[in-house]
Amino acid sequence: MQKAIDSHFHIWRQQDQPWLVGPMVPRIFGPYEPIRRDYPIEEFLADQQGAGVEKAVYVQTNWAKEDFEKEVAFLSETAQRSGWPHAIVGYTDFTVDDIRPQIDWLTKYPLLRGVRMQLHWHETPAFRFARSADQVIDPTVRKNVARLKEYRLSFDLQLFPAQMKDGLQLVGENPEINFILTHAGMLTASDDKTVEEWKSGLRTLAEAPNLYAKLSGLGTFEHRNDPGLIALIYDAAVEILGSDRLMFGSNFPIEKLWTTHAELIAAHRAAAERKSLKDQENIFWNTAEKVYRPV
Repeated sequence: MQKAIDSHFHIWRQQDQPWLVGPMVPRIFGPYEPIRRDYPIEEFLADQQGAGVEKAVYVQTNWAKEDFEKEVAFLSETAQRSGWPHAIVGYTDFTVDDIRPQIDWLTKYPLLRGVRMQLHWHETPAFRFARSADQVIDPTVRKNVARLKEYRLSFDLQLFPAQMKDGLQLVGENPEINFILTHAGMLTASDDKTVEEWKSGLRTLAEAPNLYAKLSGLGTFEHRNDPGLIALIYDAAVEILGSDRLMFGSNFPIEKLWTTHAELIAAHRAAAERKSLKDQENIFWNTAEKVYRPV
């Protein structure tokens, strides 16, 4: 079994998550009552037991903005206690005038490797997160993203295909920073038109050599584990970006809404096994090792 780094997973305490204690609202991953609870590291380790996952990268989960440091502190304490995670992607607010004071606080934690502020916007209201489609090229956001190079931090970039032209501007003007496209660019449906628009968006971003992508969250819009869809995304992503810019991510426990970890990673491995051994090594280990430098 090819050993794996999970480049995108979450844990949480419900009390820390405003979106898990507040009213239920429409979300891209559908009804989420089963995860309106604590999801501790112990449960994640039990979920992925026997999957060949040897390291994992935690990605921020939208704590209250003012608690950005508390989140990274909680994950750091969890790592000290359990040995997991092996790298952390925290949150900072890129709309403030100068992000450096926030980053200075976070860089006290040695597992910090990058940050994420979700910038995806869609014409479908339930799919929106950013305040506008072009927030990705807002002057303040761009100014603050550029400051990440001072800290050797990456940026997890979450966009829909219609935003990827603007995304290329942000990525292209910051060649010293690694950008990681979340959920392989958010393919929302499997019809030919939507797939072609998604591929076109990937080709746009592929022009920037500092752009990587996570093969994660591939059931987000279908709300199921679909091996055929996963294979389609793998085929296109490898063709457009190359396996040396791709990495596996489970997106647990979000994907736990509709599948088990064993079924999920089996579908990913089946899609990857149609590629070369080197491609599999890149997707499941080498790319994440290079980009996130897990301990």
